[in-house]
Amino acid sequence: MIQTLFGSLDEEKKPSGLFQRMKEAVTRTRESLTERIEDAVGVRPEIDDYTLNELELTLIAADLGSVTTAEVLQALKDKVDRKQVQSTDEIKGVLKAEILRLLNEAAAKSPVRTVDQPPEVILVVGVNGTGKTTTIGKLSNLLRAQGKQVLLCAADTFRAAAIDQLEVWGERTGVEVIKTKPGGDPSAVLFDALQAAKARAVDYVIVDTAGRLHTKQNLMLELEKMKRTAQKFIPSAPHEVLLVMDATTGQNGLQQAKLFTESAGVTGIVLTKLDGTAKGGVVVAISRELGLPVRYVGVGEKIGDILPFNANDFVESLFA
Repeated sequence: MIQTLFGSLDEEKKPSGLFQRMKEAVTRTRESLTERIEDAVGVRPEIDDYTLNELELTLIAADLGSVTTAEVLQALKDKVDRKQVQSTDEIKGVLKAEILRLLNEAAAKSPVRTVDQPPEVILVVGVNGTGKTTTIGKLSNLLRAQGKQVLLCAADTFRAAAIDQLEVWGERTGVEVIKTKPGGDPSAVLFDALQAAKARAVDYVIVDTAGRLHTKQNLMLELEKMKRTAQKFIPSAPHEVLLVMDATTGQNGLQQAKLFTESAGVTGIVLTKLDGTAKGGVVVAISRELGLPVRYVGVGEKIGDILPFNANDFVESLFA
């Protein structure tokens, strides 16, 4: 999978350092988190139950969720009981360490796969409106900037608009789109796309899938058929199944995400609109509760506004 991000289309400026861009993206979350932690610790000379309760409210407000918050706070309580934590900086240090541990544990459960023989096949799934098609366009641009050959597959045949939107991104990024008529068989268009990718020695095939949620069974059957189709060409495919989630929906998006992860064999998350929320802690909640790593984050509306997720950069940015 993609490990670096340098370059974009001609009209875009070259991005600044990845850490700085992550720091800018979580500005609202960091400001809220830092202020509330300092308020919680500053009103008492000692870290007591009141302080811990205030910290709990702070983490929940940042959208870490109740399960993740309880786990993080338990580690803090243990250190407080052993008199290992006394100052605001020490509290932040414990929070940073625990959040990083949770993110790394999720990443270890679903490591990036090495693809020996291209093309690498990436299925992109998610509810309509989360930024799925835009994410595909940004990923295409990111790969093209690395000199990779990319092919897009318009397998969301349920909506004619989805095919049109993908074609717009294809034109913008200089990437060919393999499509069929609206209402066509998604697996058939995937077959055509993989056939074309093999013939043209393409590096990546990115597949847009249906974003509807009729029933869990229908979703599962459709995606399983697509996986079987891909495996006829490439036995190890799909190499990634990326679930696109909208950071601004926070905890509300987790239930839908759980449905997709159960049905679609999701291997990683793309979290869009991270810059548009003060509840960036949802990154941690997703990793902890879904047991999946965040692979990329959307940090703006421009075509280059997508970052490979780095857990260390994210945690440092939250408490910088």
